[in-house]
Amino acid sequence: MTASPRPVEAVVFDWGGTLTPWHEVDLPQQWRVFARTVHGLPVEDPAMPAEDLAEADSLAMRIHDAEERAWRRGRETHESASIAAILEAAGVDPEHDRHHLALAAYQRFWEPHTHTDEQVRPLWESLQRKDIRVGVLSNTIWTRDYHREVFERDGVLDLLDADVYSSEIHVVKPHPDAFRAVCEALDVVPEHAVYVGDRIFEDVHGPQQVGMRAILVPHSDIPANQRTAVDARPDAVAHELLDVAGIVALWNHEAREAGEA
Repeated sequence: MTASPRPVEAVVFDWGGTLTPWHEVDLPQQWRVFARTVHGLPVEDPAMPAEDLAEADSLAMRIHDAEERAWRRGRETHESASIAAILEAAGVDPEHDRHHLALAAYQRFWEPHTHTDEQVRPLWESLQRKDIRVGVLSNTIWTRDYHREVFERDGVLDLLDADVYSSEIHVVKPHPDAFRAVCEALDVVPEHAVYVGDRIFEDVHGPQQVGMRAILVPHSDIPANQRTAVDARPDAVAHELLDVAGIVALWNHEAREAGEA
């Protein structure tokens, strides 16, 4: 027997590669920017002798390695991490007088890669006009404050009903607890919620474990070392973000018709 169609009461979105378009990023460079700022060195100076950069670049590689280990644990054991924990593991002193300057330089490095897709606001407005709550669940090492600053900068924070970041809970996607946490924040049962993301393992397999439906947005060129093979299929595919509104509208139409039958 086919299950009755379920109404959608909330839609939850992945962040990187979904709400912000996919970018290729020089990941070691983010930490060279941080480390050189800590050491009071120019981030880019072709004339700078290599020996003057050696200590800062050694720190950068320690942080990069610590971050790689953290993401690997996330894929293997679903343990979460934060930027503070990664810097501590690399031996960074948070009381250093240049620490906050270095964090600011790190965020400036990321700014071109964090801009919200222009379709997000009209999509979220469309969902909320239909009394559908909007949430975000992101695997991230960044703080809640930083993510919210990005949403505010891009003019969409006011449309967000609830947001959960792995840096502030004990697990990352696809662990079921991450999806339960965002559903609880939205006051919705998982069966009446939908997850939208760009990765099969984290964003399709993950939410389906707890009864959520999953919409895949397949426009990210995910590196091979970040992929995990899994037998999972999305409930729908959105080739651009605005397609999500039509998919959800169709599901809710089917649910209404089933209720009237």
